[in-house]
Amino acid sequence: MPQSMRERVCLVTGASNGIGKATAIKLANMGASLVLLCRDRDRGETAMAEISLRSGNEDIDLLVADLGSLRQVRRAAGAFLDSGRPLHVLVNNAGAIHMDRSLTEDGFETTFAVNHLGHFLLTNMLLDRLRESGPARIVNISSEAHRIGYGDGRMAFDDLIGERQYGGWKAYGQSKLANILFTRELARRLDPAEIMVNAMHPGVVASEFGRNNRNGWMPWLQALYRPFCRSNEKGADTAVWLAATPEIEGVTGKYFKDRKLRTPAPQALDDHDAARLWRISEKLTGLETP
Repeated sequence: MPQSMRERVCLVTGASNGIGKATAIKLANMGASLVLLCRDRDRGETAMAEISLRSGNEDIDLLVADLGSLRQVRRAAGAFLDSGRPLHVLVNNAGAIHMDRSLTEDGFETTFAVNHLGHFLLTNMLLDRLRESGPARIVNISSEAHRIGYGDGRMAFDDLIGERQYGGWKAYGQSKLANILFTRELARRLDPAEIMVNAMHPGVVASEFGRNNRNGWMPWLQALYRPFCRSNEKGADTAVWLAATPEIEGVTGKYFKDRKLRTPAPQALDDHDAARLWRISEKLTGLETP
């Protein structure tokens, strides 16, 4: 992997903690110009200061948006586009899991909205800038949890907001399946010489992920498995590799784990489902694309 990402602008979502911050630190150490997209301004500014201190890189900017709010995603993407800056790498990292069903301000189930719809809208709004800046790369953080889901594990297209059935882990698994289907369909639509897009599994990481679920058995489970988890730095390794390595030039629409090409679940390889999810996501986000 090259030791320099100088003159490369990288936008990382969910960069105030966990894998996102670890990814940002690694990219900053490689000389990249960073844009952090964080939900909370105070935590984002704290992350900026820490990343700069640990890397010696002060070329870091902040965008504030909750990926669960389409209004805020549009505002953040618009602010970046208005800056006129190029964009070479987009790391769609921000994620959430909600054991109890909740809805966003747009009326969508929160886990699906944050993990898929917000990134779908953000990516599409930034596509032209990525293309203009190419060769560019998109890295989508998925998970082996994509193998978990409702019924046969496929996308529950008739119940994407969990009105008829809901389970926290199943909703999370479905959102991670959506990440891979999105990756496949996006790759089909793009010229890999201009933009490569790949998905990856970071491993089970000892991060703050899921800490919003303070009731029930979730905190106990986290305390139990935490000693066996990998570090945020290890979890970020494949994301940074996909963002920077020349080893995968021309490789797109694939799924990686530990820098290795992996075969996802059969339901993640269904191109009919990928195209259907794209059309539905366009409708839900109010996005018109050719």
